[in-house]
Amino acid sequence: MDAKWTRRAAAAAAVTVVRAAGAKPALLGGEPIRKHPFPKWPVYGPPEETALVSTLRTGQWYRGSGSAVGRFEEKFATAMGSPYCLAVANGTSALMVALHGLDVQPGDEVIVPPYTFIATINAVLSKGALPVFIDTDPRTFQMDTTKLEAAITDRTVAAIPVDMAGAPANLDHANEIGRRRGIKILEDAAQAHLGEWRGRKLGTICDAGTFSFQASKNLNSGEGGAVLTRDKALWERCYAYHTNSSARRGTEPAASMGGNYRLTEFQAALLAAQMDRLEAQARQRDANAALLSKQFRVIGGVAPAEWTDGCTRSAWHLFMFRYDAAQFHGLPRAKFLKALAAEGIPCSSGYTPLNKQAFLRNVLEGRGFQRLFSRERMKQWQERNHCPANDQLCTEAVWFTQNMLTGGEEDMQQIALAIDKIKAHASELAK
Repeated sequence: MDAKWTRRAAAAAAVTVVRAAGAKPALLGGEPIRKHPFPKWPVYGPPEETALVSTLRTGQWYRGSGSAVGRFEEKFATAMGSPYCLAVANGTSALMVALHGLDVQPGDEVIVPPYTFIATINAVLSKGALPVFIDTDPRTFQMDTTKLEAAITDRTVAAIPVDMAGAPANLDHANEIGRRRGIKILEDAAQAHLGEWRGRKLGTICDAGTFSFQASKNLNSGEGGAVLTRDKALWERCYAYHTNSSARRGTEPAASMGGNYRLTEFQAALLAAQMDRLEAQARQRDANAALLSKQFRVIGGVAPAEWTDGCTRSAWHLFMFRYDAAQFHGLPRAKFLKALAAEGIPCSSGYTPLNKQAFLRNVLEGRGFQRLFSRERMKQWQERNHCPANDQLCTEAVWFTQNMLTGGEEDMQQIALAIDKIKAHASELAK
């Protein structure tokens, strides 16, 4: 298969050069490469309709009386290879519930990456804990675990490596440090459905793993989330917390606070139906991402995110790459993105440095956190809160969303053609 993709990529690249030489960029008045949209998301049909109508007719619409949530939990746990699964309202809830299960409390510190969605940090803040940022490996876009141990203090209780775009950081290294230093490792696998680490599904590698089923995700029900773990006691704590301190039937009453983070029966029924599509969609993304990566390497100046050694499959929630303006005659990234969009190729510049967001400063300067953390502790936090590699990455990153990888080879070739056309005319575009 690899040889086949290589031949196709080389052929596509050859066509690209010929077309790019004489084709004017759409941003300069030329014809766009692509004139129709990429595949819509989500994909649905009769199975999803049947699942929702069947649930409606039961008249049992929440997990306390219905059975759809329990069936989905079992199906998802089996697919992921985890003995315990707890379905919750959304991915942010999953993080909050898991942090409770790991006994993260006010005044604690939790180590996080600066390149992630804001929910990772909000979940930590919601527990009254201090998020401590460590830098990103710009090759992989993942947490640089070589910096993890140095960030641990007497208040550190957990770290959250994020499986960014569906691929992981070095989870073996994170787990080894966690065991040796006595901190918990929570894998934020919100984007990583069916991704793998050494052949095992992401979200099952650490003390606990969390998923999101929000509308953009590879497996989605509009909103939804899940916590996976191999620790039954942790799962029991999470269960009680997610349903207002109510333990499961037949177990002792919960001994701690809780909230309402339950998934609905409708969402669970929809997810169970969507799961039957998941593997086939994942294989399509695998094939298209492989082809696109080879094309990019021929073009140059657009470097796909690399996998951490140990990653055996990405979920490809995003296709991320670094844009090198120097190889495009100094064309600024913003102008590159505008030119790419004009060619009919939607794209994004991705995240900005989360450790520098104004909301974070506002929260940490608020009354509650000032009571939890001394001025000296906060001064130390500010001194530690530097992530220069991530700052640079945030000026170079470009994303394509996962639905773009669910099309065919022609779709991938059009992406490559558009980029090569822009590169061929970059000096004109840069004026």
